[in-house]
Amino acid sequence: MKRRRQFLITAPLGMLAAAGAAHARRLLPQEGTPPPGVATPGVATPGAPPTFGATEGFGPAVSPATFAAAERLMQVTHTPAQRAMMAASWRVSLSSTMERRSGPRKVALAPDVAPATVWRPASIPPAAQDRQAAARPRERFVRSRAPGRPLPARDEDIAHAPVTQLARWIETRVLGAERLARIYIERIKRLDGALRSVITLTEAHALQRARQADREIAAGRYRGPLHGIPYGVKDLLDTAGIRTTWGAEFYRDRVPAADAAVVARLDAAGAVLVAKLSLGALALNDIWFGGQTMNPWLPQEGASGSSAGPGAATAAALVAFSIGSETGGSIVSPAMRCGVTGLRPTYGRVPRTGAMTLCWSLDKLGPMTRTVEDAMLVLQAISGPDAGDAASVAAPLGFDAGAGVAGLKVGYFAGWMGEAPATEVDRAALATLQKLGLQPVPVTLPDWPYQSLNTVLFAEAAAAFEDITLDGRVDQLREQVPDAWPNLFREARFLSAVDFVQADRLRRKVALEMARIFRSVDLLLVPSLRDEMLTISNHTGHPSLTLRTGSVEVAQARSDWAPDPARPLPTFAPPRRVPHGVTLIGRLFDEGTLGAVGMALERAAGVAAERPPGF
Repeated sequence: MKRRRQFLITAPLGMLAAAGAAHARRLLPQEGTPPPGVATPGVATPGAPPTFGATEGFGPAVSPATFAAAERLMQVTHTPAQRAMMAASWRVSLSSTMERRSGPRKVALAPDVAPATVWRPASIPPAAQDRQAAARPRERFVRSRAPGRPLPARDEDIAHAPVTQLARWIETRVLGAERLARIYIERIKRLDGALRSVITLTEAHALQRARQADREIAAGRYRGPLHGIPYGVKDLLDTAGIRTTWGAEFYRDRVPAADAAVVARLDAAGAVLVAKLSLGALALNDIWFGGQTMNPWLPQEGASGSSAGPGAATAAALVAFSIGSETGGSIVSPAMRCGVTGLRPTYGRVPRTGAMTLCWSLDKLGPMTRTVEDAMLVLQAISGPDAGDAASVAAPLGFDAGAGVAGLKVGYFAGWMGEAPATEVDRAALATLQKLGLQPVPVTLPDWPYQSLNTVLFAEAAAAFEDITLDGRVDQLREQVPDAWPNLFREARFLSAVDFVQADRLRRKVALEMARIFRSVDLLLVPSLRDEMLTISNHTGHPSLTLRTGSVEVAQARSDWAPDPARPLPTFAPPRRVPHGVTLIGRLFDEGTLGAVGMALERAAGVAAERPPGF
């Protein structure tokens, strides 16, 4: 072991400061004689530097058997002598670190207090960063110039029109914002009973906002392509005076005082909030306190989550567009299953101020729409830094709806494309991109344990919801199965802090691998639900675009939940035809390239306008 002064020379300054703060107060002697090598707490001696293992005792007594049992969770092994030393010294060395939450000097941590460390996805090697900066479009946003088609006679056809078309009708005043709002309100009241995608219908608020939009447009004050367009947000975004429930039983009457940054920006763009949309409780899967949100294309299965409401409501044309969120697949999965477009922006592009936190270094907010260009229009409105989100950054958003894509390099993982969950739709999409002039480039990643990255996810989530875990409120959630949050939050208490740091270091290593790949390609095409890429790209912060390019047949309903023999999933004979989406992964802050390639692929596939039967 190092001598004390040798340790003090090499110890991190932050650790020494923490030890000094603990030692600065008068220390009380402990009963009993510690074993050799364990300091005895007492009065600080002038001129003696602070040491670890010299604080006053704190917390419950532990024994060597306590550590022997804990070793099984941590997958480490110690000798009997080592366990004896740890047991004797625990109360005066490390137990005091828990005083923040369980000691006499507790410190409350409000939900808006983020960690001091912030993930910066662009902190990659200069060579790779320069390559990306050179290839990234400048701040130039160009909408499509296609002329608008005549206003349909049927409300159903108006409701299913993309935002790009609705905006032309609103701008030219052939369609009023109030009429459009009433169309969507009527559809929600008539159709949502089968979907359970709406938690709160904001009818009065929407009609007031729509009338205001009509007055402004009539007076020549047109704000842009979202002016007068009805939308919904996942119910983890705060809305002033309108309840925001996070899908959880104990928050069902929670009413915020201020709008989330994204809601405020959509309000400034003139958009009309018509509904707060469902999410799996506390942003997991598709079951909330009102039940399970269902897929409009196959109402016998869940819509997938946790952005279940945005996926289902957008597909069923209960809203013109929606805002979802993703931590580990919550935009990608419901977008794919419900046949809509889901755009998960680069981490940091869209501020999360006023949004429920699941994981500070992973959460992202993004649009869910019926076409790719719609997603880009919404992204433009909600992008940019906000003082309330330390991770948000200023980043150019270059996009040209008419840009050519020939010559771009699209990377793909050959092994992944030949096995599940890839389908013929994924393979056909790659072939289509080649026909459009893109150059397919096979790429590889090391065979690493990428699931280890989820140490970060589980630790941050358990920290975000520590209070409701410790006081038992999570026990009120409808789902209490092993793969639901209550059990996972409790289990995550036993993750090692050392393993958390090591996972964070692995995260940096994986980010460097992604930078290596993007030095040779402009984007990636991957099977949407390939677990490795969902985990990797969410932890590295890369943007993704999921869009429908075809259909598959399913003989059994799909689920986000682990198999449960007590709740068998419905089966179908003959199999049912459902949408299937592919996913494009882009360079950091290069959503513009994703949008251009996505639009080209969407046109070639020709399925974006198809509607779920009955909706």
